[in-house]
Amino acid sequence: MRPDLLVTCRISVFGRVGQAAGFHRFCMREEQKHRGIDWLDMLWLLFLLGLALVPPLREPHKQLTLVAIGVVQLVESRLIARWPLYGRYGVVLVKILLATLLINHTGELSINSSYYPIYYVPIVTAALHFGAWGTLLWTLLASAAYCSHLYPALQEYTLTAGGAAELVIRILFFFLAAMVVNRFTLENRRQTARYQQVAEQLTKTNRELERAQAEARRSERLAALGHLSAGLAHEIRNPLGVIKGSAEMLHQKLENSNPLASELAGYISSEVNRASALVTRFLDFARPLRTETRPQQVSVLLDQALNSVAGQWQGGKVSVQREYGSDLPLVPLDEKLCQQAFLNLVQNAYEAMDAEGGNLRVEVSTARSNGRNGVEVRLRDSGPGVPAEMRDQIFNPFVTTKKTGVGLGLSIVSKIVDEHHGTIRLENAEGNGAGFVIFFPIAEDAVQGE
Repeated sequence: MRPDLLVTCRISVFGRVGQAAGFHRFCMREEQKHRGIDWLDMLWLLFLLGLALVPPLREPHKQLTLVAIGVVQLVESRLIARWPLYGRYGVVLVKILLATLLINHTGELSINSSYYPIYYVPIVTAALHFGAWGTLLWTLLASAAYCSHLYPALQEYTLTAGGAAELVIRILFFFLAAMVVNRFTLENRRQTARYQQVAEQLTKTNRELERAQAEARRSERLAALGHLSAGLAHEIRNPLGVIKGSAEMLHQKLENSNPLASELAGYISSEVNRASALVTRFLDFARPLRTETRPQQVSVLLDQALNSVAGQWQGGKVSVQREYGSDLPLVPLDEKLCQQAFLNLVQNAYEAMDAEGGNLRVEVSTARSNGRNGVEVRLRDSGPGVPAEMRDQIFNPFVTTKKTGVGLGLSIVSKIVDEHHGTIRLENAEGNGAGFVIFFPIAEDAVQGE
C-alpha cells in the first residue's frame, strides 16, 4: 500500500468526540421527554445533510446509508425504551453495519475513506449504554469492521510502515474516545444515583420530622387537657361526694315511709357512682405516670391482653391471627401500664367488630424508627375503620367512634407509649378496618440484659 493511502483525518478528533457525546446525550433526553421531532433532531438531520452535500455527491448508496443512520438515531431512544435489554444491542450493531456500508461507498479504497470518523457514532452509543467491558467489546467490533476494509486494499496495494502506523493510531483513538465517553457516562450515572439516594433520604427524613412534630403537638395538647381535666375532676368530686351521701341517707330514711322517693334516691346514688367512675378516669388520664421498667418480652404481655379480652367477650366470633418474629429482643417496659395499653387496643378492636365478629391480626417484629432499634407491634381489625375526618384527632381526649364512652382510652394508650419513649400511629383504610402501629425502642441496658 502507498504511504499516502491513509490520509490523516485527525483534525479535532477529541472535539468531534466530545460534541458527539454531548449531542447524543441531549438528543436522547429530549426524545424521551417529547417523543417527537424537536430542534435537536433537526440539527442531526442538518449534520447528515451536510455530509450528503460533500463528495461523493452522485453515490446513491452513500445517501441512502446517511438516511438510514439518521432514522436509527431518531428512533434510538424509542427502541431502547420499548426493548431495554435488546434495544441497545440492536442499535449499536445496526450503527456499526451502516458505518461499514458508508465507508464502503465513499472512497476509491474503503480503508482510505475520509468518512471513517462515522465509526465514532456506534462507539459513542455503546459508551453511553454499556459499562466499561461492554464498551471495549463494542469498540473492538467496530475496529474489526473498519479493518475489514483492509483486506480488499491489500489485493492491489502494499501496507507500508507509515500506513500501518496511521491505521493503529485511528484504532487507538477509537478506544480512547470510547473510554473517555464511557467514564464520563458512568460518573454521571453514579452522580445521578447519589442524588436520587440523597433525595430519597431527605424525603424519608422529612416524613419522619413531620411525624415527630405531629407527635410533639399531640403530646402538648394531651398535657394541657390533662391539667384541665385534673382541675375539673377535683372540683367535681367533692360535690359528688355530698350528693351521694345525701342520696344514701334519703334512701335509708324514706325506704319504709315513701318507697317512691327512696327509689329515686337510689337512682341518684347509682348515677353519682357512674359520674364518680368517670371522674376517676379523668384523674387517671391527668395523673403523671410513674413507670417502673424492666426488660420484658412484648409478645408475652400482648398474649395476656388477648387472652383476657377473649375470655370476657360475648359478641361475635373473632379469629385472632398471631405473627410473632423470632428472637425478639427484650424491651424496657412497665408491665402494668403496657398491659393496660394493650387491653385498651384489643378491647377497641373487639368492640369495633361488634356482634358480627371478624379477624384480628397481631404482628410483632423488630424494627427501626428515627434511628432507633426496637420492637414494633401491629394490630389490625376487620371492623369499619376510623372515618377520615377523625384520623388526625383519634388520640385526642374525648374523641371516640363508639356510641358510648368518653374517648379517653386511646389518649391513655398514647400517653403510656410516650412515657416509654415510643410512638403510636394509626394505619387506616376506611371500610377495611383500623390498624395501630406501636414502636417501643430498645434501651442499651435492655440489650445488655438480654
